[in-house]
Amino acid sequence: MDLSISRDLAAIAVEAARSVGDQLRKAFRSRPAVQTKRDFHDPVTEHDKAAEERIREVLTRLCPDSVIVGEEGGTHGEGTIRWYVDPIDGTANFAAGLPFFCTSIGAVVDDEVVAGTIYDPVSGDEFTASLEGAFCNGEAIRSRGARTDREAVLLSSFPTPRDLAAEGDAALHRFARMVDAFATTRRPGSAALKLAHVAAGWSDVAYGTHVNAWDVAAGSLLVERAGGVFIPLSGSVFVPGGYLACVGGFDLAGSVMAEISTRRAS
Repeated sequence: MDLSISRDLAAIAVEAARSVGDQLRKAFRSRPAVQTKRDFHDPVTEHDKAAEERIREVLTRLCPDSVIVGEEGGTHGEGTIRWYVDPIDGTANFAAGLPFFCTSIGAVVDDEVVAGTIYDPVSGDEFTASLEGAFCNGEAIRSRGARTDREAVLLSSFPTPRDLAAEGDAALHRFARMVDAFATTRRPGSAALKLAHVAAGWSDVAYGTHVNAWDVAAGSLLVERAGGVFIPLSGSVFVPGGYLACVGGFDLAGSVMAEISTRRAS
Protein backbone atom coordinates (compact mmCIF):
# COMPACT_ATOMS: atom_id res chain seq x y z
CA MET A 1 0.00 0.00 0.00
CA ASP A 2 1.10 3.55 -0.74
CA LEU A 3 2.39 5.22 2.44
CA SER A 4 0.35 8.33 1.75
CA ILE A 5 -2.88 6.31 1.82
CA SER A 6 -1.87 4.73 5.12
CA ARG A 7 -1.10 8.19 6.55
CA ASP A 8 -4.45 9.50 5.32
CA LEU A 9 -6.30 6.62 6.98
CA ALA A 10 -4.42 7.28 10.23
CA ALA A 11 -5.46 10.93 10.07
CA ILE A 12 -9.10 9.92 9.56
CA ALA A 13 -8.91 7.57 12.56
CA VAL A 14 -7.47 10.40 14.66
CA GLU A 15 -10.26 12.78 13.67
CA ALA A 16 -12.89 10.18 14.50
CA ALA A 17 -11.35 9.46 17.90
CA ARG A 18 -10.99 13.15 18.74
CA SER A 19 -14.64 13.70 17.87
CA VAL A 20 -15.71 11.82 21.01
CA GLY A 21 -13.06 13.16 23.36
CA ASP A 22 -15.14 15.98 24.83
CA GLN A 23 -18.19 13.82 25.46
CA LEU A 24 -16.13 11.12 27.16
CA ARG A 25 -14.29 13.61 29.36
CA LYS A 26 -17.59 15.21 30.34
CA ALA A 27 -19.15 11.84 31.18
CA PHE A 28 -16.10 10.54 33.04
CA ARG A 29 -16.68 10.21 36.80
CA SER A 30 -20.39 10.88 36.40
CA ARG A 31 -21.07 7.29 37.59
CA PRO A 32 -23.20 6.43 34.55
CA ALA A 33 -25.77 3.67 34.66
CA VAL A 34 -24.22 0.34 33.71
CA GLN A 35 -25.81 -2.48 31.76
CA THR A 36 -24.18 -5.82 31.02
CA LYS A 37 -23.63 -7.85 27.87
CA ARG A 38 -22.26 -11.39 28.23
CA ASP A 39 -22.39 -11.32 32.05
CA PHE A 40 -21.90 -8.92 34.96
CA HIS A 41 -18.16 -8.82 34.24
CA ASP A 42 -18.87 -7.28 30.80
CA PRO A 43 -20.31 -3.77 31.31
CA VAL A 44 -21.58 -1.23 28.80
CA THR A 45 -22.90 2.31 29.23
CA GLU A 46 -24.92 4.70 27.12
CA HIS A 47 -21.66 6.53 26.43
CA ASP A 48 -20.11 3.50 24.71
CA LYS A 49 -23.03 3.39 22.31
CA ALA A 50 -23.22 7.14 21.72
CA ALA A 51 -19.47 7.38 21.11
CA GLU A 52 -19.54 4.54 18.60
CA GLU A 53 -22.41 6.17 16.73
CA ARG A 54 -20.47 9.42 16.52
CA ILE A 55 -17.30 7.64 15.35
CA ARG A 56 -19.31 5.77 12.73
CA GLU A 57 -20.70 9.06 11.42
CA VAL A 58 -17.24 10.60 11.09
CA LEU A 59 -15.69 7.55 9.41
CA THR A 60 -18.58 7.26 6.95
CA ARG A 61 -18.34 10.94 6.07
CA LEU A 62 -14.57 11.01 5.63
CA CYS A 63 -14.19 7.56 4.11
CA PRO A 64 -17.42 6.44 2.40
CA ASP A 65 -15.81 3.29 0.95
CA SER A 66 -15.86 1.61 4.37
CA VAL A 67 -17.08 -1.30 6.41
CA ILE A 68 -17.25 -0.41 10.08
CA VAL A 69 -17.02 -3.18 12.67
CA GLY A 70 -17.93 -1.81 16.09
CA GLU A 71 -17.96 -3.51 19.46
CA GLU A 72 -21.39 -2.14 20.30
CA GLY A 73 -23.15 -1.74 16.95
CA GLY A 74 -21.83 -4.63 14.90
CA THR A 75 -20.91 -4.47 11.21
CA HIS A 76 -22.27 -1.87 8.78
CA GLY A 77 -21.39 -0.53 5.36
CA GLU A 78 -19.63 -1.73 2.24
CA GLY A 79 -16.21 -1.03 0.82
CA THR A 80 -12.57 -1.98 0.58
CA ILE A 81 -11.56 -0.49 3.95
CA ARG A 82 -12.61 -2.07 7.24
CA TRP A 83 -12.52 -0.09 10.46
CA TYR A 84 -12.41 -1.87 13.82
CA VAL A 85 -13.82 0.44 16.47
CA ASP A 86 -13.85 0.18 20.25
CA PRO A 87 -15.39 3.45 21.44
CA ILE A 88 -14.39 2.88 25.07
CA ASP A 89 -11.85 0.15 25.67
CA GLY A 90 -11.84 -0.20 29.44
CA THR A 91 -15.52 0.48 30.08
CA ALA A 92 -15.36 -0.87 33.64
CA ASN A 93 -12.65 1.69 34.44
CA PHE A 94 -14.57 4.48 32.70
CA ALA A 95 -17.79 3.69 34.56
CA ALA A 96 -16.07 3.53 37.95
CA GLY A 97 -13.97 6.65 37.46
CA LEU A 98 -10.55 5.03 36.98
CA PRO A 99 -8.52 6.98 34.37
CA PHE A 100 -7.31 4.05 32.28
CA PHE A 101 -9.50 3.72 29.20
CA CYS A 102 -9.29 4.80 25.58
CA THR A 103 -10.84 4.93 22.15
CA SER A 104 -9.27 2.51 19.66
CA ILE A 105 -9.75 2.63 15.88
CA GLY A 106 -7.89 0.46 13.39
CA ALA A 107 -8.04 0.51 9.57
CA VAL A 108 -7.65 -2.72 7.58
CA VAL A 109 -7.09 -3.20 3.85
CA ASP A 110 -6.72 -6.66 2.27
CA ASP A 111 -6.64 -8.26 5.74
CA GLU A 112 -3.71 -6.10 6.85
CA VAL A 113 -3.89 -3.47 9.58
CA VAL A 114 -2.51 -0.37 7.85
CA ALA A 115 -3.39 2.50 10.19
CA GLY A 116 -4.84 3.19 13.59
CA THR A 117 -5.12 5.37 16.64
CA ILE A 118 -5.46 4.87 20.37
CA TYR A 119 -6.68 7.99 22.13
CA ASP A 120 -6.63 8.48 25.90
CA PRO A 121 -9.13 11.31 26.48
CA VAL A 122 -8.15 11.83 30.12
CA SER A 123 -4.39 12.23 29.69
CA GLY A 124 -4.76 13.59 26.15
CA ASP A 125 -2.18 11.11 24.85
CA GLU A 126 -2.85 10.36 21.20
CA PHE A 127 -1.07 7.34 19.75
CA THR A 128 -1.09 6.92 15.98
CA ALA A 129 0.33 4.31 13.66
CA SER A 130 0.64 3.99 9.91
CA LEU A 131 2.94 2.00 7.69
CA GLU A 132 5.32 4.93 8.07
CA GLY A 133 5.81 4.53 11.83
CA ALA A 134 4.38 4.99 15.32
CA PHE A 135 3.83 8.26 17.13
CA CYS A 136 2.58 9.70 20.41
CA ASN A 137 1.32 13.28 20.31
CA GLY A 138 3.09 13.73 17.00
CA GLU A 139 6.50 12.50 18.20
CA ALA A 140 7.99 9.25 16.92
CA ILE A 141 8.14 6.51 19.55
CA ARG A 142 10.31 3.41 19.89
CA SER A 143 9.31 0.36 21.88
CA ARG A 144 12.35 -0.02 24.10
CA GLY A 145 12.64 -1.14 27.70
CA ALA A 146 13.63 -4.06 29.89
CA ARG A 147 15.39 -7.12 28.49
CA THR A 148 14.46 -9.70 31.16
CA ASP A 149 11.50 -10.54 33.38
CA ARG A 150 13.22 -9.46 36.58
CA GLU A 151 13.59 -5.90 35.19
CA ALA A 152 10.22 -5.71 33.47
CA VAL A 153 6.72 -4.39 34.06
CA LEU A 154 3.99 -6.80 32.98
CA LEU A 155 0.49 -5.52 32.19
CA SER A 156 -1.95 -8.43 32.20
CA SER A 157 -5.68 -9.01 32.37
CA PHE A 158 -5.05 -12.70 33.04
CA PRO A 159 -6.68 -14.53 34.69
CA THR A 160 -10.16 -13.38 33.73
CA PRO A 161 -13.29 -15.07 35.12
CA ARG A 162 -13.47 -17.03 31.86
CA ASP A 163 -9.89 -18.25 32.37
CA LEU A 164 -10.71 -19.31 35.91
CA ALA A 165 -13.81 -21.17 34.73
CA ALA A 166 -11.84 -22.97 32.02
CA GLU A 167 -8.57 -23.67 33.87
CA GLY A 168 -9.40 -23.51 37.57
CA ASP A 169 -6.38 -23.55 39.86
CA ALA A 170 -4.03 -23.97 36.88
CA ALA A 171 -4.79 -20.37 35.87
CA LEU A 172 -3.93 -19.13 39.35
CA HIS A 173 -0.68 -21.09 39.37
CA ARG A 174 0.26 -19.66 35.97
CA PHE A 175 -0.47 -16.14 37.19
CA ALA A 176 1.58 -16.79 40.33
CA ARG A 177 4.58 -17.68 38.15
CA MET A 178 4.20 -14.37 36.33
CA VAL A 179 3.94 -12.36 39.55
CA ASP A 180 7.03 -14.10 40.90
CA ALA A 181 9.07 -13.70 37.69
CA PHE A 182 8.38 -10.05 36.82
CA ALA A 183 9.64 -7.03 38.71
CA THR A 184 6.13 -5.58 38.67
CA THR A 185 2.76 -6.95 37.55
CA ARG A 186 -0.27 -4.72 37.04
CA ARG A 187 -3.88 -5.31 35.93
CA PRO A 188 -4.94 -1.87 34.70
CA GLY A 189 -7.65 -2.90 32.20
CA SER A 190 -7.94 -1.80 28.51
CA ALA A 191 -6.03 -4.05 26.13
CA ALA A 192 -5.60 -1.23 23.62
CA LEU A 193 -4.08 1.21 26.10
CA LYS A 194 -1.77 -1.48 27.47
CA LEU A 195 -0.47 -2.05 23.96
CA ALA A 196 0.03 1.69 23.48
CA HIS A 197 2.11 1.82 26.65
CA VAL A 198 4.27 -1.07 25.45
CA ALA A 199 4.71 0.70 22.10
CA ALA A 200 5.89 3.82 23.92
CA GLY A 201 8.20 1.83 26.22
CA TRP A 202 6.26 2.86 29.34
CA SER A 203 5.71 -0.82 30.15
CA ASP A 204 7.54 -3.86 28.87
CA VAL A 205 5.12 -6.75 28.33
CA ALA A 206 1.34 -6.95 27.82
CA TYR A 207 -0.69 -10.15 27.91
CA GLY A 208 -4.40 -10.75 27.62
CA THR A 209 -6.96 -13.39 26.75
CA HIS A 210 -10.41 -13.37 25.12
CA VAL A 211 -10.00 -10.22 23.05
CA ASN A 212 -11.51 -9.24 19.70
CA ALA A 213 -10.11 -7.36 16.72
CA TRP A 214 -11.54 -4.03 17.87
CA ASP A 215 -9.52 -4.39 21.10
CA VAL A 216 -6.13 -4.98 19.49
CA ALA A 217 -6.11 -4.06 15.77
CA ALA A 218 -4.77 -0.53 16.25
CA GLY A 219 -2.51 -1.57 19.11
CA SER A 220 -0.94 -4.42 17.16
CA LEU A 221 0.21 -2.05 14.43
CA LEU A 222 1.35 0.53 16.96
CA VAL A 223 3.58 -1.98 18.75
CA GLU A 224 5.04 -3.40 15.55
CA ARG A 225 5.72 -0.02 13.94
CA ALA A 226 7.39 1.15 17.15
CA GLY A 227 9.77 -1.81 16.91
CA GLY A 228 8.12 -4.07 19.47
CA VAL A 229 6.69 -7.56 19.10
CA PHE A 230 2.98 -8.40 18.88
CA ILE A 231 1.83 -12.03 18.84
CA PRO A 232 -1.85 -12.90 18.22
CA LEU A 233 -2.18 -16.16 20.12
CA SER A 234 -5.16 -17.21 17.98
CA GLY A 235 -2.97 -16.93 14.88
CA SER A 236 -4.59 -13.72 13.60
CA VAL A 237 -5.54 -10.37 15.02
CA PHE A 238 -8.96 -10.90 13.40
CA VAL A 239 -9.68 -14.16 15.24
CA PRO A 240 -10.84 -13.81 18.86
CA GLY A 241 -8.31 -15.07 21.36
CA GLY A 242 -5.30 -13.96 23.31
CA TYR A 243 -2.35 -11.71 22.62
CA LEU A 244 1.18 -11.17 23.86
CA ALA A 245 3.28 -8.08 23.21
CA CYS A 246 6.70 -6.92 24.35
CA VAL A 247 9.17 -4.13 23.76
CA GLY A 248 11.91 -4.58 21.21
CA GLY A 249 14.93 -6.42 22.59
CA PHE A 250 13.01 -8.22 25.33
CA ASP A 251 14.22 -11.79 25.89
CA LEU A 252 10.94 -13.54 25.22
CA ALA A 253 12.61 -16.93 24.78
CA GLY A 254 14.04 -16.66 28.29
CA SER A 255 10.84 -15.30 29.82
CA VAL A 256 8.19 -17.04 31.88
CA MET A 257 5.93 -15.99 28.98
CA ALA A 258 7.79 -18.24 26.52
CA GLU A 259 5.36 -21.10 27.12
CA ILE A 260 2.47 -18.82 26.16
CA SER A 261 4.15 -17.46 23.03
CA THR A 262 4.96 -20.92 21.70
CA ARG A 263 1.68 -22.54 22.67
CA ARG A 264 -0.39 -19.97 20.74
CA ALA A 265 -3.42 -20.63 22.94
CA SER A 266 -6.20 -18.18 23.72
